[in-house]
Amino acid sequence: MANLSLEIQLSTLPNDPGVYRFYDVDKKLIYVGKAKNLKKRVSSYFTKKHEIGKTRVLVKKIRTMDHIVVPTESDALLLENNLIKEYQPRYNVLLRDDKSYPWICVKKERFPRIFPTRNIIKDGSEYFGPYTSMRTVRTLLDLIRSVYPLRTCTYDLSEEKIKAGKYKRCLEFHLGNCKGPCEELQTEEEYDKQIDDIRDIIKGNFNSSLRFFKKEMKRRASEMRFEEAQLIKNKIEVLENYQAKSTVVNPKISNVDVFSIVSDEAFAYINFLQLAHGSIIRSHTMEIKKKLEEPDKDLLALAILEIRDRFNSQSKTIYTTIPLKLPEGIKVVVPKLGDKKKIVDLSERNAKFFRQERFKQSKITDPDRHANRIMAQMQKDLRLSAEPRHIECFDNSNIQGSDPVAACVVFKNGKPAKKEYRHFNIKTVTGADDFASMEEVVLRRYKRLQDEMQPLPQLIVIDGGKGQLSSALKSLEHLGLRGKIAIIGIAKRLEEIYFPDDPIPLYLDKKSETLKIIQQLRNEAHRFGITHHRNKRSKAAIQSELENIEGVGEKTAQLLLKEFKSVKRIKEVSLEELTKIVGLSKARKIYESFH
Repeated sequence: MANLSLEIQLSTLPNDPGVYRFYDVDKKLIYVGKAKNLKKRVSSYFTKKHEIGKTRVLVKKIRTMDHIVVPTESDALLLENNLIKEYQPRYNVLLRDDKSYPWICVKKERFPRIFPTRNIIKDGSEYFGPYTSMRTVRTLLDLIRSVYPLRTCTYDLSEEKIKAGKYKRCLEFHLGNCKGPCEELQTEEEYDKQIDDIRDIIKGNFNSSLRFFKKEMKRRASEMRFEEAQLIKNKIEVLENYQAKSTVVNPKISNVDVFSIVSDEAFAYINFLQLAHGSIIRSHTMEIKKKLEEPDKDLLALAILEIRDRFNSQSKTIYTTIPLKLPEGIKVVVPKLGDKKKIVDLSERNAKFFRQERFKQSKITDPDRHANRIMAQMQKDLRLSAEPRHIECFDNSNIQGSDPVAACVVFKNGKPAKKEYRHFNIKTVTGADDFASMEEVVLRRYKRLQDEMQPLPQLIVIDGGKGQLSSALKSLEHLGLRGKIAIIGIAKRLEEIYFPDDPIPLYLDKKSETLKIIQQLRNEAHRFGITHHRNKRSKAAIQSELENIEGVGEKTAQLLLKEFKSVKRIKEVSLEELTKIVGLSKARKIYESFH
């Protein structure tokens, strides 16, 4: 429980929305949080049992606290976001991204240039963006330059200097990429009209440009200027093709931000799409490392404020997957169907793809982080008391009751530990009795580990349903290990996961990593068991071929196989070589049998 001063503060907390701040023994701010009800939220830290270790450590370090009451939950969100950015407390997620994003600059000058930049200079120029990649910027600028002839020179095209004839047309004019405003061959009015249309294109609105070019094409065609009309038609096709490729939903959906979140035990991934006239004009995914037990709702709200601020979004409408309370003036919509739902699903898919890519990268660059995340996810999905760092899986193998065997495979930190795999020849069971066989091998395996004082696994996986699981449980109970080792069964038909004393199976998401690890265990145990079974049957068949010879028994057959390795080799050796191993009498019988 909290110390006395904290107890007094807790008892006097209001039931209003606000922001709370926790300080450690050195009066250093260690955590900032928001709450719809300050009293309920802050009290929960000291009354609730926390699963996450970091939360328990945070609570132990709290010595003092203060709070700020605000009118609404939305105001609390804004204040929380600002305080986290300003003080960067240790136990808060930090929404930082040091990456410098590219912008499109429309320079404040006579006959404005348009170019990409990563540096914003406050000189009155217009900046569109930021964009998440330079490739997007270049694609858009290539489109603009293929439709509109713009100057690229850095000359000061003031009226006085142009009238004085200070500049001469350059190669860009002769290539048709510029209309020569430096020699008054293009008016400022005509150039500025182009810039206005370009602004619309950058914002995702092609309608103004298309209307202008179609009107011009018809006018020039009516004046019999067919070559010029054809050039304008080509520009219309460029714009329409680009618009068709970029439009993903109903063009009526405009000036909208779309957000979705996908998370696991350690990280959250928030995807942002910005829409204008049905086109995605911006996409970005943010990865947030969790610090405590932050729910998706809180992480998404924080990320929305940060991303909108970073990309200077002024959209009044947000589509998302979770109902949220955001600052006044922003409308939050959770679509259920139609085009709006499609775009939210697309955002969620982007977040999932980004998460998968990070998993693949972390496997290579940071295998420990990958293993830690998998273990934490398995512990959560399978309701385990500890992370399953050491897992063992059992599988029986027999064909029509012959040569029954079993296999035990071992995984450490989610990866096969092949040196620790074990085969079992069934000794106490006759015929194909899978339940009795499972009971025998589990008993033998863990009795041996106990006798040798070897470490026990955190999780046992049984290939089979309730029957095999019950048999394995009997052995654990006999050894006094029931309740000390977690055990589950996996049935083949629908991949149901069975727990002891629970008749209702668990169905994991078919794409979940927990299920993939369990399936990999099961498949590996099956492969390992089948290989051993085949080898055993093959060896038995070879041995029986030798034992069919009169005067050759099991011991003689084993002696010959040990020396010559195979029946084929025995058939090829001379009488003298056979005599050295089994004596002249038996050697003659074997030699004559094969020759």
